[in-house]
Amino acid sequence: MLMIRLARRGKKNKPFFRVVVSEKARDLFGTALEILGHHNPIGKEKETVLDKERILYWLSKGAQASPTVANLLIQHKIIEGKKIVKKIAKKKEKKK
Repeated sequence: MLMIRLARRGKKNKPFFRVVVSEKARDLFGTALEILGHHNPIGKEKETVLDKERILYWLSKGAQASPTVANLLIQHKIIEGKKIVKKIAKKKEKKK
């Protein structure tokens, strides 16, 4: 299954993310099928650059967007819908 998701780049404590299309089971540090943009959450200007045409192309071909990328696409009005709440698994308490 193809996923549109974030691939982390940058230095320690200075993250920089690429928006990429890759196979779900593939490692994000490997090669991606296509780079669709980038997202820089650090700094005064929180810069996000997305290629709208290519994102819509991959979504039409059946690629799924990760919850974080889906929220970015909704925020930049590339797709419509409600923001997705990401569910985080809680750690199980140790039995005594």
